[in-house]
Parts: sequence; structure tokens; C-alpha cells
Amino acid sequence: MIDNALYWLEEFHFDGLRLDAVHAIVDDSPEHLLDELARRVRGTVGRERHIHLILENEENEAHRLERTEDGRPRTYTAQWNDDAHHVLHVAATGEAAGYYGDYTGDTERLARALAEGFAFQGEMMPYRGGAAGRAQRSSAALGLRGLRAEPRPGRQPRLRRPDRPSGAVRSRARPRRSLPSPAPDPHALHGEEWAASQPFPFFCDFHDELGQAVREGRRGEFARFPELQDEEARSRIPDPIAEETFRSAKLDWTALSREPHAARLGHYQRLLATRRQQIVPRLGDTLHQSGTWEMLGEGAVRVVWPLGDGGKLALVANLSARIIERVDLGEGRVIWTEGDVDRERGTLGPWSVVWTIVTGEP
Repeated sequence: MIDNALYWLEEFHFDGLRLDAVHAIVDDSPEHLLDELARRVRGTVGRERHIHLILENEENEAHRLERTEDGRPRTYTAQWNDDAHHVLHVAATGEAAGYYGDYTGDTERLARALAEGFAFQGEMMPYRGGAAGRAQRSSAALGLRGLRAEPRPGRQPRLRRPDRPSGAVRSRARPRRSLPSPAPDPHALHGEEWAASQPFPFFCDFHDELGQAVREGRRGEFARFPELQDEEARSRIPDPIAEETFRSAKLDWTALSREPHAARLGHYQRLLATRRQQIVPRLGDTLHQSGTWEMLGEGAVRVVWPLGDGGKLALVANLSARIIERVDLGEGRVIWTEGDVDRERGTLGPWSVVWTIVTGEP
């Protein structure tokens, strides 16, 4: 396996490797396979150029993400972080079935995930049936924010998007809560940035026994969702092997010139431009530093990140459908707002967001 990994890096000059489901690798060798792989890569082709080594690990383990004093990864560069995705999804849609149940009714999880990387650091997860992660120093979270979460739309039993009419009000501020952060969710998948109306189901082109195993595995994965308890309901989950499932996901590119899609795309573009112009030049080497967070009341959070110029980037968000009053919105220059925000009165309207920068010395 290790020789195969080196082959792609050395012969084809891949920029990096993404290792899937490493939590399922059982290895009691003196040197774990993952550690040996990283050592071999860093000691060979990694001496000549930077190699991205990315993990998917449901265990919320951070010990392979530490950095050297000059900020280089000792072993792995980053790790997909499902915590941030799940807590944002629950806040935006209200969905609480299946594995989303571990992320309901707890705004602190979102603040912790944005500031520190993992929302769960040794706590029990009822749906999972055990604890995830462990308590970590701030330095242990290095690299976590580099990649928020792997693609999830196709891994949900219901294929409507959060921006469809049923969830538009709550979800409209979702990208505004995370995109300006030092390391945002890198995904705007399959037309999400312009609120595409087509579903994004999981599909593949497997055949015979493998195809059947994937089909059954998909239905089994969602058996714990309340509305999918019986076999007949699960049979209505789109068949990942069927051609019509693939065709249902094909985007209508003509929609880009129509509303509300054009307006949504323009909104994303302005938000990304704000991040590029106002935040990225100030990051320096702070990408690998944790932020701080606090609750400002039920459903309201503040997250603060350090910036490379000595300043701070702050997010204040109301993740509820009610108005929150007498909130200290902090100091600094406002670079983005979403929803009804009255800074002088300290009032946050439903699902509102405000981003500020306190400028430091260069």
C-alpha cells in the first residue's frame, strides 16, 4: 500500500492523497500503517515539495495533525471534520433524525466546532453509542479547520436541498456563518452556490455483487431514521445504481440567468470577495491556531479568531427564530452582516449574522 501511495506522488506528481475511513483500519503493528505512510512520504518526495495528506476519521482524533514550530505538518495535513457540517446542517434545517440527533439543541457545539475544530472532544454521542475524540489542547486542533467536512448531500436519505422552499429561511445565513472564517467549509457542491433545485443523490456505476452491496448498504445506513423504519419506506430511497438517479442530479445551467438563482450566486461571490480582500491578507500563520467562543444567550454565540497582524476576526450569530436583545456585539469594523442586526441597541434578529475585524498592528 505504501509503495502504491508513493508511486502516485513520485511518478504522477499528485499534490497529495486523501485517505478514506481510516478509523476502520485495524493495525496493532509497532508502527501504525498511517504513521509509517506519513513518515515515508515526508521523508522522500515530501522533502522536495509540500504534499497534502488528508484523513477521514470519524473518531475525532487529532494526534496526527500536530505541526512543527514553523507550521509544517509532522504527519498529516488536515482531517475532514463532520462535526462542523452536522451542527450547521441541524441549525439550518432543523433536521434531527439519525446521526443528526447528536447535534440538536446545542448551539455550543457549533461555536466549539468553529473555534476549536471538533465539537465532540471525549463526550458521549447517543446515536453513535460511545464517545468521540478526546479533550485536546488548542495545539491539538491544528489543521482541523483546514477542511470542514466531506461531501454530504448524497449521504442523506431525503434529497431536497436546504435552500429549497421548506428550509430557505433558516438556511440562507448558513454559508455566511462559516465562509468568512479562517478555514471555511471548502464545499459549494453541485450548484449549491446558486441554489440549484435538482437533488444531489448518491450514485455510482458499480455492478454485480458490489453494486448490490452498495444498494443494500445505503438502505441499511438510514434504517435508524424514524421515517425510514420500515422496509417499504427505505425502498423509496433512490437506487444508487440506477441511471435515472444519476440523471435526476444533472444541473439545469440555464437557471443561472434566472432568479432567485442569479441573486444567490451574486451573494456568494460578494461574500467570497469579502473574505479574499478583508480576511485572507491578515491570516498569516494563524490558520493553525484555535479561536475562543462564548454563549451570548440561548441560540446566540460569539467566536473570535486571532489574525496574523495582531488583530481579531469575530463572528456573532443568532441561530434561532426569535429576536435576541441586549447582546454585546463587540468592537471592530463590520465587514459583513446578514439578517436584522442593530449594533447600537445590541439586537440580533432571527438567523442573523455579523462579522467584524479588530485591526492589529502590522
